[in-house]
Amino acid sequence: MRLASAWVCPWVRLVKFLTVDYRKYQSHTRGIDYKLPSTTFVNTPVASQVSMQNNQGFHNYDGPDDEEAFLDGTTETSRLQIGGFDIDDLSSPKRTLQKWPVLIHLYSLCNSVLDWAKGPNPPKQFFILPWFPSIHQVPQNLIDRYFPTRKGKICLLLLFYLLWVATFSSTYIFWKHSPIIPDYGMTLKQLNCGTSLFYPRNECGVDGEDCKPFHGTFGFRCPPGCVHEINYQPMVVGGPIYRGDSFICAAALHASVITNSEGGCAVASRVGEHTGFLSSTQDNINSVEFNSSFPLSFKFREGSQRPCNGRNLQWDILAISLLFSVILSLFVASPSVFFFSTFITTFVHVGLVSDPPQDGVLPLANLFSILLGRLLPATFCAVVLYYICIKRSLMDLDAHIDTTVLWLGGCWFGALTNYTFEWIPISRLTSHDLEHQPGAKLALALIILVIIFIVFQQAYYFRLEGRLLQQLSLYGSIILVILVALVLPGLNLRIHHYILALILLPGTSMQTRPSLLYQGLLIGLFINGIARWGFDSVLQTTETLRGDGQFNSLLPNILAPTITVGNASNITFSWPSPEIQLGLDGVSVLVNDVERARKYFQDNTSDDNNHFTWTRVLLEPEYFRFAFLADGRTLDYTKAGMWHVDGSWQEMKPGPSK
Repeated sequence: MRLASAWVCPWVRLVKFLTVDYRKYQSHTRGIDYKLPSTTFVNTPVASQVSMQNNQGFHNYDGPDDEEAFLDGTTETSRLQIGGFDIDDLSSPKRTLQKWPVLIHLYSLCNSVLDWAKGPNPPKQFFILPWFPSIHQVPQNLIDRYFPTRKGKICLLLLFYLLWVATFSSTYIFWKHSPIIPDYGMTLKQLNCGTSLFYPRNECGVDGEDCKPFHGTFGFRCPPGCVHEINYQPMVVGGPIYRGDSFICAAALHASVITNSEGGCAVASRVGEHTGFLSSTQDNINSVEFNSSFPLSFKFREGSQRPCNGRNLQWDILAISLLFSVILSLFVASPSVFFFSTFITTFVHVGLVSDPPQDGVLPLANLFSILLGRLLPATFCAVVLYYICIKRSLMDLDAHIDTTVLWLGGCWFGALTNYTFEWIPISRLTSHDLEHQPGAKLALALIILVIIFIVFQQAYYFRLEGRLLQQLSLYGSIILVILVALVLPGLNLRIHHYILALILLPGTSMQTRPSLLYQGLLIGLFINGIARWGFDSVLQTTETLRGDGQFNSLLPNILAPTITVGNASNITFSWPSPEIQLGLDGVSVLVNDVERARKYFQDNTSDDNNHFTWTRVLLEPEYFRFAFLADGRTLDYTKAGMWHVDGSWQEMKPGPSK
């Protein structure tokens, strides 16, 4: 009992002081009669008899003597009886006041902040009052005049949907139909901005066997926007004859065969091995020089370039989708019909036309399969979002022009991020990209400032509506989850397009013009993120995020080579075998960026597993890189060492190749 009393007593005194004594003190300093609820006191030998006079009601705590006794701490010690237990009240109010002054100010400050956060009483409800209401009502009046019944309006809406589907699908099929270039009689291959004939590192196998043929002609079609599609700089080596691992569409832009705004179609010819690739700058594309040989190269046929199907119909289809969505926004009064119709229309357009998976190089049936696989769960998310935040913004909204310009315009702006946000030099929010992409840090800082401004603006509106505390509790929980996710071992937090939209959308659940714009923009970001990339996990492993980046792995220790100069000059490299516990299987050797050998440490069929000899065929500099093999993967390659024409060897610089 004494142990429980010793533990509980300080907390009881603190609560008593914060809830009763301090307010009682404030009341008397202001001349207010404060009534204390009935409390049973049990006298101690030193207790005052007056403490027993309050068992039947309230004690009027008034008079100067009481106030002085309260402040001077001359009130006698008593025991507070709670639930049958006696707890010594060992501290006077003055002593508590002197002991916890910071708590008093903190308590007062918290009360003030909470009172402010609760907003005005009664709270204000925001509604958008349209400018020139009669103009906003013209489309609705036309519908009500010619289709007064509910059944007639439903039939008109279904007819509208059929008209959109027919127009969209016919134009899309005509655009996607593979044309034949008349002068060459060949079907075009749909390429994306990063397509190349020869794959990077050792993905083509030893001697490039997996990337053959090295000769032949092919027609191709490139999408628009390839200058901005590739991170940092497009891979283009040479010109007008390009190395085989150059991006075909970027090389076509460099050769002025296609345009960045429209894309285009042309014919390219593989010309096999070529030596000496020149550097140049054309059409904002910088090509890289390579002064050695490569087994595969290509060039473009003169006069083969031409617009695909007369012109790029991608913009025609966008105009169709925009026109139908604008008409729907102006003439439909139901917020649910407007939202879900716009959501599905925009999703289909992004997934098939403006930003399809893998840049649309997949067959049409595969694109439809991927689209439907992503549309169904995205629609379920849309239903949840509608009842959580969208409905509050669009319900009873008569300003249809405002809805069209702000909400619908923001939605399309966010859905077309591959065009509208292409000027922002941020592709991924990773430390590597922010360090290496020019202007990324400044752009991120500006974006953060804009978000902070919007957050304070929305918080102001939520306070006036009396919902600020609700939003703060929601986002406090979200921040807590994010902090937990950041410390999970082996996983990396990735805030994708759709995750960012899901986090921020509840903060737009009010009917103001800024909220309409923000909400539409976030819905567009959600659509683009899912239609283009799917439901990527918010927690991803380092292996998943690496892509074609570096492993930060061990590099082979290449010893000084043995060089023989003569009619058949050769160079021999050797390396010590690593320790078995490292789990390394062998070494891959690149010569002029083409894999020429794989040496396995445990391969008993050869006796030169730790050696590689290369015989020079052409009198030209040659470049060598080495990497360990482990678990069927090739780890980081060393930087290039160069064997000069005069037979001298230039050592590799430390560190892996980029």
